Amino acid sequence: MEASYKKYILNFKRPSGTSRGVLKTKETWFVKIEDETGFGIGECGILRGLSIDDVPEFENKLKWACENINLGLHQLCSQLKLFPSIKFGLEMAFKSLKSQKPFYLFNSNFYHHQEGITINGLIWMGDKSFMFEQIKAKLDQGFSCIKLKIGAIDFQAELDLLAYLRSKFSAEVLELRVDANGAFKPENALSKLNKLSQFKLHSIEQPIKQNQWLEMYNLCRNTPLPIALDEELIEVVDTTNRIKLLDEVKPQYIILKPSLVGGFADTSEWIKLAETRNIGWWITSALESDIGLNAIAQFASTFQLDKPQGLGTGSLYTNNITSPLEVKGEKLFYNSTLKWKTPQI
Repeated sequence: MEASYKKYILNFKRPSGTSRGVLKTKETWFVKIEDETGFGIGECGILRGLSIDDVPEFENKLKWACENINLGLHQLCSQLKLFPSIKFGLEMAFKSLKSQKPFYLFNSNFYHHQEGITINGLIWMGDKSFMFEQIKAKLDQGFSCIKLKIGAIDFQAELDLLAYLRSKFSAEVLELRVDANGAFKPENALSKLNKLSQFKLHSIEQPIKQNQWLEMYNLCRNTPLPIALDEELIEVVDTTNRIKLLDEVKPQYIILKPSLVGGFADTSEWIKLAETRNIGWWITSALESDIGLNAIAQFASTFQLDKPQGLGTGSLYTNNITSPLEVKGEKLFYNSTLKWKTPQI
């Protein structure tokens, strides 16, 4: 068995009207495992400034994994707890290798084009008119749930935008999710949540920065608006601390990005722990190419999904991998009549 990898740069679309400071590119690495039966492919991608494996030795660790691929998945992953995106890519590549087809990772109706996965629409940050036009376009496409970032501009301006949206689209027509990315301060977060709650939002992601468990617990206990933990999960890499986090913070939801929390097995553990505590969850891609997005979507489709998932990121790139994934209305489908075009490794 042999393994190799290749670095690939994904380029974002930049619609006119977007706020400054948005991402322009994303780095990802493709791992290819080969043996006498065929090949498997996986994707290891980091988000700069967010992934815990955004460290100088990342590529050396990936090289080590490829050079020691014969150790097998279990032993490799046991030594990669602090490199979740590499674990995720290796899980994907080993599953791909063992499959009858390289991109058939999980047996589900999604892969066989019998069912689509309902997803939320993604909105670029910008001024009110620009964001409104995007939302109108998403509604015209058939979306009933959208996600907006907040905390990047003046809070009153964001409240004005939400008020404007609600004046045009009721909660029955449009579900609104907001993501603060830890932008609020603990001392004023509850006041801001009270102001946001008037707009009948579905939830808010990560209102304050991670690693403030007591403050987050107090918010989750008193919030008028359901809170979803996102970045909070990334550094919690063992079962004991995952249990401790959920029991001490008691969030309403958790959001799971497999490449940030350690892959399929770790995501499954988070789901099991959450469900036993009546905590809701959904799965989100972390700006992977369609190779990683396909794996996440197939994995998500093995669960009973009762709410839109965050799997609409493929359309954000100008140079995404050509794949059978396509969005129709508010659903992501795997169109098996289309072909893959993968990078050479």
